[in-house]
Amino acid sequence: MKQFSLCFDKVKKDCLKFIKSQETKADKFKNKEKMIKSFLIPLCFWINSKADKQNPYFVGLAGGQGTGKTTSSSLIKIILSNYFKLKVFRISIDDFYKTRKERIRLSKRVHPMLLTRGVPGTHDTKMMLDFFKKVKSKKFKRLKLPKFNKAVDDRSNKKYWYNLKNRPDVIIFEGWCVGAKPEKNNTLNKTINLMEKNKDKKKIWRKYVNQQLKSKYKNLYSQLSCLIYLKAKNFNLLQKWRLKQERKLLLNSKKNSKLKIMNKEDVLSFMQTYQRITQNMFKNMPQYASIIINLNSNHQIKSAVYKNR
Repeated sequence: MKQFSLCFDKVKKDCLKFIKSQETKADKFKNKEKMIKSFLIPLCFWINSKADKQNPYFVGLAGGQGTGKTTSSSLIKIILSNYFKLKVFRISIDDFYKTRKERIRLSKRVHPMLLTRGVPGTHDTKMMLDFFKKVKSKKFKRLKLPKFNKAVDDRSNKKYWYNLKNRPDVIIFEGWCVGAKPEKNNTLNKTINLMEKNKDKKKIWRKYVNQQLKSKYKNLYSQLSCLIYLKAKNFNLLQKWRLKQERKLLLNSKKNSKLKIMNKEDVLSFMQTYQRITQNMFKNMPQYASIIINLNSNHQIKSAVYKNR
């Protein structure tokens, strides 16, 4: 379409500049122009058609670890801002992780596995709901929102937090478990990996996480205006992509003994805590997401299915 081409001409420079900032010598993006022109620009036209400047439009963006949520959401922000002149704010559910001290307390009170950030129950849902409420208010005032530093596994110092000065037209809320739904209690009985088998024999951790999805997270996700799902082929691919992500984090981090960079065994172990919900999302998310973006094994967008036009 002609309007897509006009949009591409206007945003191409900034989009490619951002992509270049995400590349390493060993890891270059392929077919980037096609990704922008054929998939992300049409997606932005769709969002723009739904957005109402009177009220913020909440875009939920979900996908397993390593699917490219940060890259996709950043490019969507560039297109919506540059071409459609919308005020866009993007934030990850990861930024709302409980502090390390809070997770230590939680792990002692409920289950040791809750020290590991990631699963529902390890985020500050009160803070997220408060953010959603305040940003919808007609009397919106400046907001300070947290940033989480994964390299040290704790919340950043407040001087590095997001400073939201104006009420956005579009909020991109991204994360691996955004929009996830709970499973039935009887399916929790079967262990799906060695971590569950060895560390959650009494199913306390599984049941707690599932209950969080049934209650606090259900309330949170019900406020999203739409849900976009980046769908990988399988969990093995996600493990491969997540390992690549960790290598990139290592390259980008200054050598510092305090940084918590994970080795291969750490990553694969860490991802076992994500596996149950991720696999349920593979199965169920295509039934209720507004848009499914299918990724091929080369980490590229293969197709986009719009369920809610």
